[in-house]
Amino acid sequence: MGKAGKALKQVLETYEVSQYSLAVAMNVERNNIYRWVNEKRDPTAETVVDIVRALKTLNAEAAQAFIQTYLGDEV
Repeated sequence: MGKAGKALKQVLETYEVSQYSLAVAMNVERNNIYRWVNEKRDPTAETVVDIVRALKTLNAEAAQAFIQTYLGDEV
């Protein structure tokens, strides 16, 4: 599956953000976060934006790291 799940997993682990706290910040069920992190399903492009917004509320550095890890040199 996709690069977004790998990037999200790395950022959540590095910045010690729980899947539960991200789910609450995004107002989605935790199993959605689980599916993305474990590459069972890819988040849509719109959802990636929502992930960044939610991460910014939890940890701005984590949000920036997710963007950099996911998009790399493309931004």
